Amino acid sequence: MTAADQKRRDLAKIHIARKELGMEEEDYRAMLQDVAGVGSSADLTVAGRSKVLRRLEKLGWKPKTRKPRQKITAREPVDRKIRALWLDLANLGAVRDRSEKALNSYVSRQTGVDRMDWLSSKQAEKVIEALKQWQSRVEKQQRGAQ
Repeated sequence: MTAADQKRRDLAKIHIARKELGMEEEDYRAMLQDVAGVGSSADLTVAGRSKVLRRLEKLGWKPKTRKPRQKITAREPVDRKIRALWLDLANLGAVRDRSEKALNSYVSRQTGVDRMDWLSSKQAEKVIEALKQWQSRVEKQQRGAQ
């Protein structure tokens, strides 16, 4: 990360903290002057930005930490739902091949995405709705045949 990128990131944090703490303009400027000897955050040095951020934390601001995206963990319930619908269709006799490969082939035909675990939320919802409609049609046909 370049120094300019770090400066932008630090200034963004400072302004977010100020907003979240509900600091008035006068109080904010006085804090900048007191902590770093400047009247504007644009004039802060690296050390000054660090001091200001520490002061904002002492005033009660809690920076939000970014959690790393864990696509597989986050999507696991959706993947399980798709898999469960697929297996239900297999149990109803509508699907001959219960395999993961066959499911991924179906997903690819529906969305153009080769693997179920690569689907966006919107694409996964599309697949789920298509499977539910298919299941509903099969169940209606079976009830009508009896």
